[in-house]
Amino acid sequence: MDPTCDIVGTRELHRGAKFSFEQIELRTSAGVTFTRDVVRHPGAVVVLQVLETARGTEIVYIQNYRPAVGETLVELVAGTLEPPEPPAECAGRELIEEAGYRAGRIEPLGDFLTTPGLTDERMYAFVARDLVQVDRAPEPGELMTVHSAPVSALLAMIDSGALRDAKSMLTLLLARRAGVQA
Repeated sequence: MDPTCDIVGTRELHRGAKFSFEQIELRTSAGVTFTRDVVRHPGAVVVLQVLETARGTEIVYIQNYRPAVGETLVELVAGTLEPPEPPAECAGRELIEEAGYRAGRIEPLGDFLTTPGLTDERMYAFVARDLVQVDRAPEPGELMTVHSAPVSALLAMIDSGALRDAKSMLTLLLARRAGVQA
């Protein structure tokens, strides 16, 4: 039998600009109660951008400073939904903001839970094609640079440990499993 719990109470601990922190009280089917702290998140997108260049097909990626870990990470473009914004619309917005590309086509690859032991964040993965370069429009505090490389180089970055961002690694895997040619 699967263990089940009911939420019997919630208390907001903090509301931030994009998400909130709650303490939830749960009761198991056996009557045991316990609490958990969770991050409530509106959802997010991650986008694999397929760019046709004179060198061949490449993937656009960013190097993004992440204050939470104090490092600049190799990542695919991603961003938080602004409810009631649809995920595909958010993906198009983030492409322009972070990488300076507009996509002719944005296609879903699937969705996944980022860290279900900590947050309810659902991330929607997309592939973007028919890219046209436009002016970037980064949000204040976004410290990133834009690059492109063949998918084989990104896979090599995973192997070497240079690409450690889970959402980017999973999106590359989802694209390969879906037969995306990049």
